[in-house]
Amino acid sequence: MKPAPEAADLRERALRLLARREHSRAELVRKLERAGFARHDIAPLLDEFEAKNWLSDRRFAESYVADHRARAGSVKLAYDLRQRGVPDSIIEAVVSDNRDSELDRAREVWQKKFCTAPADAAEKARQIRFMQSRGFTPEVIRRAIGGGDGRARDN
Repeated sequence: MKPAPEAADLRERALRLLARREHSRAELVRKLERAGFARHDIAPLLDEFEAKNWLSDRRFAESYVADHRARAGSVKLAYDLRQRGVPDSIIEAVVSDNRDSELDRAREVWQKKFCTAPADAAEKARQIRFMQSRGFTPEVIRRAIGGGDGRARDN
């Protein structure tokens, strides 16, 4: 059995994690607890990090969306951020900033995977399921798949 980690190691471990990539507060709490640190020691440290702007759920969400938006729609991005403990108010703000390019991103994902319009209802259903699994909304999927060349007719 491993001995409990020293409280002084908490700051070092948290800084090391943040140096690798952005983390949400909830992710950092989970990782530090898994390493054996007590929640009552973690909370004040993370409050300090937030005050110094070393830790930011908003910055994490923006970074996550920037890294994943090429492959995922707003529904999936919002779900993934929610799973990582980001508050809904931040999720809505960050995801809505990217909605204007969602149709273009959906078309790129669809084009890369399928290249051609569905030949029959079964193929169309398969393509729709794939696009849904990537987190695109039904309206965006309809418009992305709508055209024969991958370019939807925007009526």
